[in-house]
Amino acid sequence: MLVLGFPDYMSQAQRLATAIGAPLEMIGLHRFPDGESLVRLPAQVPGDVIICRSLDQPNAKLIELMLSAATARDLGARHISLVSPYLCYMRQDAVFNRGEAVSQHIVGRFLADLVDEVVTVDPHLHRTGELAEAVPAARVIAVASAPLMGPFLRDRLAHPLLVGPDSESEQWVRQVCEDTGFDYVVGRKQRRGDRDVFVTLPDYDYAGREAVLVDDVASTGQTLVSATRGLYERGAAAVHVLVAHALFVDDALQSLRDAGVGEVWSTDSVAHSSNVIELAQLLADVVK
Repeated sequence: MLVLGFPDYMSQAQRLATAIGAPLEMIGLHRFPDGESLVRLPAQVPGDVIICRSLDQPNAKLIELMLSAATARDLGARHISLVSPYLCYMRQDAVFNRGEAVSQHIVGRFLADLVDEVVTVDPHLHRTGELAEAVPAARVIAVASAPLMGPFLRDRLAHPLLVGPDSESEQWVRQVCEDTGFDYVVGRKQRRGDRDVFVTLPDYDYAGREAVLVDDVASTGQTLVSATRGLYERGAAAVHVLVAHALFVDDALQSLRDAGVGEVWSTDSVAHSSNVIELAQLLADVVK
């Protein structure tokens, strides 16, 4: 078995390889001035290959993944696993306006054609019940980061109030609270555009509470910004953020700071300065 990592995701790939007990090799990557990519694998690969890379900023990465998987096959790999803690293009799971591409289905089939197994963390599924419906590979596994979030918070905060900004976040918030005994509430989100979001919080005594907003993905951060403002308006003493996938595009992190967020924590599914929870052992247990 061999783990293959990319330069931008080598730390996570190394931790995964160490947890599995497999060697790690880096995929050489060169991007030409016109945007095309050249990938270079080791001259020899074993029958079982694991490609480790999250698919944030996905457009170039999908092509590089395609080139890498096809080359691994040419070199003799019989079974290829993709360990991608963050899966891209999972949001668009239906046609909302005639002519739109249902990217979840298209990219899911693309991945299934490339590899034999897909392992990911907390995929962003709205109306899709199971990951296998989105990615019809021979074997697909979605693991939850919530079991790691509970102990992390318990070691740092005495008795925080966990807040899910919308109904989709309730699954993570509820599991963390079941593991820790913390209190939690869940808000209701109205999205009017990519950066136009309003979160309505339920009736609750927030006065003096240390709140932690828990969600799967933070992209523009506007959902978390709206929820933070609402918490402070209702008397919260402090607001922190804990997310599985820290995309934080453009000025998202600064927007959170400007809204009054204290600590920002994330798993290492996407490489970011807020990474504090490592996923390697969780993923290795599944891959092994």
